[in-house]
Amino acid sequence: MKGYIFDLDGVLVDTAKYHYIAWQTIAKEFDFELTLAHNELLKGIGREVSLHKILGWAGRELSEAAFQDTALRKNELYLQYISDIDGNELLPGVFEYLTRLKAEGKRIALGSASRNARLVLERTGILDLFDAIVDGTMVSKAKPDPEVFLKAAELLGLDPADCCVYEDAPAGVKAAKAAGMRVIGVGDADVLKEADEVIKGF
Repeated sequence: MKGYIFDLDGVLVDTAKYHYIAWQTIAKEFDFELTLAHNELLKGIGREVSLHKILGWAGRELSEAAFQDTALRKNELYLQYISDIDGNELLPGVFEYLTRLKAEGKRIALGSASRNARLVLERTGILDLFDAIVDGTMVSKAKPDPEVFLKAAELLGLDPADCCVYEDAPAGVKAAKAAGMRVIGVGDADVLKEADEVIKGF
């Protein structure tokens, strides 16, 4: 493989928990208790899609203005939670693995739904290891659509078949497969059944 594309939350960094806490706070406004099981269904998808799911579970509807305001407040909560993060948020082995790929001359990209991805990479000290970054501000379709990974391959100057994706969410695995890429799941093999291979971590 010539190119390696990584999801962010739950693969490289341990910031997924902050998304969960922020969404829990929002869900409580609708008298809905967001569980870890619900949160699994929010992994790898964008903010608006996640909010639509939560509203559906809660049996609530919002005007467009209220919807956008709620999505914005969720992001503000998340940004508060990650304001003091540093390299300690990197998952075990991540820095070593990325630096090894870099030393071997591999091309490295980020493919994340997060609109705060660049900030997280910068705060955790790994921004300079990436040749390309594709985040939620650069795509119009959320995973499982393959747009984020196809754009990453394009920015790396590589054919999708020459790229390997690391993902922790079923939606991300589906997106990578749809892009024609090899997929390594990071996490639970029972959850990531469609991945070509599943690892517990780096």
